[in-house]
Amino acid sequence: MKPEISPQTPILPNDWQRVLGELQFPIGDLGHVLAWVELDLDQNLRFEKSLLLLLEKNLVWTNGKEVLKLPITSDCTLVHGDHAGVGHLKLETPHRLEKIWYFTLAVNPHVLRLQASFKKMNAAHHVHEEPVTNEYDKQICPVCLSPKPANSDSCPTCDPEDDAPPSTWTLFKLWRFAKPYQNKLLLGFVLTLLSTGATLVPPYLTMPLMDHILIPYEKGQPIDFHLASLYLLALFAAALLAWGLGWWKTYLLALVSERIGADLRNTTFEHLLKLSLEYFGGKRTGDLIARIGAETDRICVFLSLYALDFATDVLMITMTAAILVSIDPLLALVTLAPLPFIVWMIHVVRDKLRFGFEKIDRIWSEVTNILADTIPGIRVVKAFAQEDRELKRFVDSNKHNLQINDRVNRVWGLFSPTVTLLTETGLLVVWGFGIWQVAHRRISVGVLIAFLAYIGRFYIRLDSMSRIVSHTQKAAAGAKRIFDILDHVSSVPEPINPAPLAKVEGRISLKEVGFRYGNRAVTKGINLEIAPGEMVGLVGHSGSGKSTLVNLICRFYDVSTGSIALDGRDIRSIGIADYRKCIGLVLQEPFLFFGTIAENIAYGKPDATREEIIDAARAAHAHEFILRLPLGYDSLVGERGQSLSGGERQRISIARALLINPTILILDEATSSVDTTTEKEIQKALDNLVKGRTTIAIAHRLSTLRKADRLVVLDKGEIVEIGTHDSLMEAQGAYYQLYQAQIRQAAELVEGGAIGDTVEENIEVRQEESLQVIAKNLGGGV
Repeated sequence: MKPEISPQTPILPNDWQRVLGELQFPIGDLGHVLAWVELDLDQNLRFEKSLLLLLEKNLVWTNGKEVLKLPITSDCTLVHGDHAGVGHLKLETPHRLEKIWYFTLAVNPHVLRLQASFKKMNAAHHVHEEPVTNEYDKQICPVCLSPKPANSDSCPTCDPEDDAPPSTWTLFKLWRFAKPYQNKLLLGFVLTLLSTGATLVPPYLTMPLMDHILIPYEKGQPIDFHLASLYLLALFAAALLAWGLGWWKTYLLALVSERIGADLRNTTFEHLLKLSLEYFGGKRTGDLIARIGAETDRICVFLSLYALDFATDVLMITMTAAILVSIDPLLALVTLAPLPFIVWMIHVVRDKLRFGFEKIDRIWSEVTNILADTIPGIRVVKAFAQEDRELKRFVDSNKHNLQINDRVNRVWGLFSPTVTLLTETGLLVVWGFGIWQVAHRRISVGVLIAFLAYIGRFYIRLDSMSRIVSHTQKAAAGAKRIFDILDHVSSVPEPINPAPLAKVEGRISLKEVGFRYGNRAVTKGINLEIAPGEMVGLVGHSGSGKSTLVNLICRFYDVSTGSIALDGRDIRSIGIADYRKCIGLVLQEPFLFFGTIAENIAYGKPDATREEIIDAARAAHAHEFILRLPLGYDSLVGERGQSLSGGERQRISIARALLINPTILILDEATSSVDTTTEKEIQKALDNLVKGRTTIAIAHRLSTLRKADRLVVLDKGEIVEIGTHDSLMEAQGAYYQLYQAQIRQAAELVEGGAIGDTVEENIEVRQEESLQVIAKNLGGGV
């Protein structure tokens, strides 16, 4: 049940009206219902449906068993918050908490609407209102009152990607890509006009051939071969001219359409690369691939073939109609009689097809998504013997695609023969009426033959134009899906006038930084100063906000509140590419591109020399294992680096960051994929690397952060402690508890006979032992 809040008095669902009636609670006596929301959690966070009503002077809550009425006084505030997937709404006064309600984040947008109605009610009655308790109000969508991404004009709640059926007018948005070729397009139109005119010459010459050559011959007059030769020569010249002009305009417009398609792909991919990670978080890889590939190709085919045919058909029909009227208006009127019916059918069928083709595109994207998921994850598929399952997914999706196509084809299969029937009927009518006119000597046989020749071309073009309707709607559906990408505004925009970066010292300042991801508050109120050359370690439980903080510093996302500055300048005023060139990033999950090892190391610096690449690999302790490969630095790593081990991929990733010689170094669990021995080797390289660089390191292994100048402890998106290892241990706070937890785990390992020099080594032993136990329970071994 999804409530909808409107400026009018909201209407309660019938089931809740019945519940309130059974409880004999007089809602009407308390005033109008301003807003309502159906909550889904009870006080113990168990799933239970309940109703919260906002009235003019009261909040009313019921779970179907009891009713609670809470008067709204002048000092009441309604406080909204959420954490770990659970939202809460508090009714507070300056001295006490009156009531708290819990709900899942699926209900969050509707709760925010009720909170907004509460504030509007207080403002309307000039009630004193406490300072805004929701620090993210300036990111609230003014339409649906739910959180929206910062710096974005689009709201994921009320303005998701447009699901409306595509309109043919969407194709006119392609003019921005066609404009650079407008001169060639104009020439192509002129050539189309001339070639169409040339194809209309032969039927016109049949009139004098019949009336002046063949019919006199039937009456006993000799054939004038000289005159006949001139007519035949004119017919051949017209056919030759039409062929030449047709070849020229087809080739020219095909070249233009290919370039428009290429520009469309380039622009779409360029815009896609500029969008924030938030956009990609809600999209499927296969869907985006289908849009840039299949949809642009479909548009290109439409522009090169069907758009040209459509223009030719329109010109042919218009010019043919004009010639027919000039020859015999009455016969022309009979000839054009089926035209209104065909136009009406085209209009009706177009409305049906545009829904169908949009759905076909979406279903085909699902087919592509399965391929994009399964092929890169083929190792997991085979490891768990799920080939049959993935095949079934693909077959089911393909079957769904077939069903949607069948529905569209049923409509199209009825339309096309109907148009043919109408044209054939029209031809018979022309034959009958023409014979009647010849019999009454109102037209000559030559005129009738010419009419029949023209009407044949007229109806062929009319039938062709009707068939283009399906291709037009397919192209419109593709254009809509392309412009869904192009019209999307990045939530991490480029500054209008980016300030040039001079020498970067590496001072990072975070002031009151807060960030929301969708409806969930991830970080809030973070203040941190990192000096140039300082190494800071981020510590905390999983989900405490460490990776989010790194993403904000890298400006993969923009802060919802507060600011982040580099050397005293807000990073939002610096060009994104210039800013990120100062940062070397080693991700928790290393990603390698298909290519050689040298190309992957030099990804951030494509013009790097082989010596620079080798030096970076040596520093990352990757040089030795690279030399053991068959082709050394020219060895292919396979897609996503699958031919290398996890530790080897991580060392290549570290070498890639080292090569660009960054001022700021960010290590996001950089050693999580390597064993203890490899970690020691990398740690030696990192000890030299961090000198003179501002370094931010995230790690669960304490050994990785031994050299950190300061440790920042995060919990629930907030900084709870800052200090050195010794000072934090003395404070016996959150960091002390984390450290003691690892010590206890290591002690348990020692008691179990584990041998290791460090806490981390013993933990690794426990992990290996756990794997052995699991394998044994499964009936296998490691």
